[in-house]
Amino acid sequence: MTLDLLAAPQAADAQPWSRPADYWGAMTAAIADLSGPVAALHLGGLRYNALDMAVRAAGVPIRVASKSVRIREVIDATLALPGYAGILAFTLPEALWLAETRTDVVVGYPTVDRAAIARLAADEAAAARVTLMVDDIAQLEIVDAVLPPSRRAEIRVAIDADASWRAPGLGHIGVFRSPVHEPAEVANLARLIADRPGFRLVGLMMYEAQIAGQGDATGSGDAVIRWMQRRSGHELLERRAAIVDALNRIAPLEFVNGGGTGSLELTASDRAVTEITAGSGLLAGRLFDGYRAFDPAPAAAFSMEVVRKPAPDIVTVLGGGWIASGPPVASRQPSPVWPEGLATMPREGAGEVQTPLRGDAARSLRVGDRVWFRHAKSGELSERVEKFVLVDGDRRVGEVPTYRGEGKAFL
Repeated sequence: MTLDLLAAPQAADAQPWSRPADYWGAMTAAIADLSGPVAALHLGGLRYNALDMAVRAAGVPIRVASKSVRIREVIDATLALPGYAGILAFTLPEALWLAETRTDVVVGYPTVDRAAIARLAADEAAAARVTLMVDDIAQLEIVDAVLPPSRRAEIRVAIDADASWRAPGLGHIGVFRSPVHEPAEVANLARLIADRPGFRLVGLMMYEAQIAGQGDATGSGDAVIRWMQRRSGHELLERRAAIVDALNRIAPLEFVNGGGTGSLELTASDRAVTEITAGSGLLAGRLFDGYRAFDPAPAAAFSMEVVRKPAPDIVTVLGGGWIASGPPVASRQPSPVWPEGLATMPREGAGEVQTPLRGDAARSLRVGDRVWFRHAKSGELSERVEKFVLVDGDRRVGEVPTYRGEGKAFL
């Protein structure tokens, strides 16, 4: 089916997820005739999240982070909405695949995939549609080693500059990405790119993970996190403006990319930024529940069937061990969300083949009943299933394949 979020039916209750019993009960009814693990996408929740993100971005275009979705029809439907433009891909093979039908795909991470580089370099149409991300001249040398400038199309590149905060007395706060941090370092790299045949510098990306990817309403250390984010945000506004000013003197930039789902308001206020990357807020993985600025709908979820009851207050579902990337801590486990009051067992967690769950809600569950889970991260659930069923109210109205369902596994 063709997914049209603007035409998605609106229920009388615009936010049915605010009543969990009705919401999850309707989701259960919609998949009542299906067996096995089922991944479901609630159209009303997806529509709400997409439009809410556009409002939060305050007119600054949002580039869709494909890794946080990994469902081509959902990406396309989101890009058809006002306020969205372009894709941030996570690998070059994925970008080449998406660029067959899309004209603006930026690879968000450096690549050394020689086979994919060869395809890009030999295809002028793809080279005009795809932008590579670099933070080191060594990455350009890989491209030249695959195919020298005299034998290939000009390659579009963007610089990934470090957006972390080097806090006085505290050190590095944020993720470890790019080696270039200060305006002079970024400008020096830009000059090297500009002087190198076969490449064209077109953009800058700075991802403030310590703000966009760190919840500030989790109930643990929130005051410290908010203090850090205020200080880091102020520093970043000044430094990013200086970097953009320096780069525009070297090569006029087509785009300056920043932010993420968790920092749409802050990044949109930065006059140096021309676009914001976001994607996690569309499907709304559970890690995005802990933010003051927004309250996303649980648009994506998966359901497992109860296969046995080891004890009156314990049920076991088949499967469930769909762990998210990151540090191996409890927050990376999928969370049982309905029926309420179920929790994984401390010594077993979410298992590869079975997951025992304990709680009073288990007493009323029978073999064959369903338990709903939410994945910790948004896009990684798509790597576990071949399709999502589409739910509108208590009706199943279609399905969409994931990357995996289309036979693609990029990373």
